[in-house]
Amino acid sequence: MSLVKSISGIRGTIGGVPGEGLSPLDIVKFTAAYARFINDSTTLKQRKIVVGRDARISGPMVESLVTATLNGMGFDVVSIGQATTPTTEIAVVMEKACGGIIITASHNPAQWNALKLLNHEGEFLNDAQGKEVLRIAEAEDFVFAPVDQLGTIYTNNTYADRHIDAVLGMNLVDVKAISNANFTVAVDAVNSVGGTIIPKLLRALGVKNIIELNCEPNGKFAHTPEPIPENLTQISSLMRNSKADVGFVVDPDVDRLAIVMENGEMFVEEYTLVSVADYVLSHTPGSTVSNLSSSRALADITHNHGCTYSAAAVGEVNVVTKMKETGAVIGGEGNGGVIYPALHYGRDALVGVALFLTLLAKSGKTVSELKAGYPQYVIAKNKIELTPSLDVDAILAAVKEKYNNETITDIDGVKIDFPDSWVHLRKSNTEPIIRIYSEAQTMEKANELAESIKIVIREITGC
Repeated sequence: MSLVKSISGIRGTIGGVPGEGLSPLDIVKFTAAYARFINDSTTLKQRKIVVGRDARISGPMVESLVTATLNGMGFDVVSIGQATTPTTEIAVVMEKACGGIIITASHNPAQWNALKLLNHEGEFLNDAQGKEVLRIAEAEDFVFAPVDQLGTIYTNNTYADRHIDAVLGMNLVDVKAISNANFTVAVDAVNSVGGTIIPKLLRALGVKNIIELNCEPNGKFAHTPEPIPENLTQISSLMRNSKADVGFVVDPDVDRLAIVMENGEMFVEEYTLVSVADYVLSHTPGSTVSNLSSSRALADITHNHGCTYSAAAVGEVNVVTKMKETGAVIGGEGNGGVIYPALHYGRDALVGVALFLTLLAKSGKTVSELKAGYPQYVIAKNKIELTPSLDVDAILAAVKEKYNNETITDIDGVKIDFPDSWVHLRKSNTEPIIRIYSEAQTMEKANELAESIKIVIREITGC
């Protein structure tokens, strides 16, 4: 069994011994700690927290524990039922709630679930706030409300429609152009909440021909849910053997969007943000942000538009913080996470679908022709295992010194930018390894770069 406690929330495999898996006792403890944190930090008068969940089999059980615990801590709960992560984020703001809990383990397999924790702006807690929740939970420093101060549960099932309406209302979404293009669109929603909301969005956008794969939201994932190529053979095969113009794949909580080209090949998750950013910048010039491990293609596209690109530490909350600092008009992460602040500061696959279809309709091109027009890079993901006794920070410092003639960024590990490639080294928070992400114009060159860094690390450590 596994239980991972981090600043962004609590995730684990369902069941097992308390403290080793995500047991009912752990769910209650961490929910109560979050409620105590919100109670101490909120300035809002309404003691209201929004709760939404993906379609995992364990979802109803976890939701009942979460809502009962919040009621027991004296908070009213707005239950929005099965809902995407971005829908829940939007609901927090619309409800003027003081926080929100999303019950989802995102791309993790079916035996996992998690509590993702939001502030009153519908955004994830920052580092200090997350650590405070963990401290409260560890100390069990919370007190439940007396009987006359217990909270109440309210059900509101309107937020999927309100989310779709908000997407349709974005200035850069052109429903008429999409409708006139008469696209055939395939969707793989891996049997979670995207199976309901993505087809509904497509119909609202004027798409009349929709091929639905794994769209029954029963939590019985038809394949490993992370939307990466090795898990998407079904839709890839369908695209090769059908006349669909584009395929969309979302993860179980619908904050990541992968695109499949008309020939069945992957558009590549990194290019979801690149393509959407290219469209947004062509109409609303401004700065962009992605994390250090995302493709250089976004920076290239941004500079082509005469605009400024900035990099953030890995993690959605870090990207959002940098976007606010720079006033970015578009940003996100290379895992298919598009953050468009004109709607809200959260990764949102619905936003990605609507903007990409508008781009596709207005371009008059096929998806593969669009892809061919962008800077071509490939990212390799490697790691190097170390003995627990080695000082990873010292190793990274030595690597930084070794390459001090290159452009170095050290806000999150060490990233080394070369003229036509880059490599990013980050230490794992859970095991004695260094993760090595490298990008070049071919996979061979990206792996060669990673291997050269491994050799340097071995020379430094003598291992």
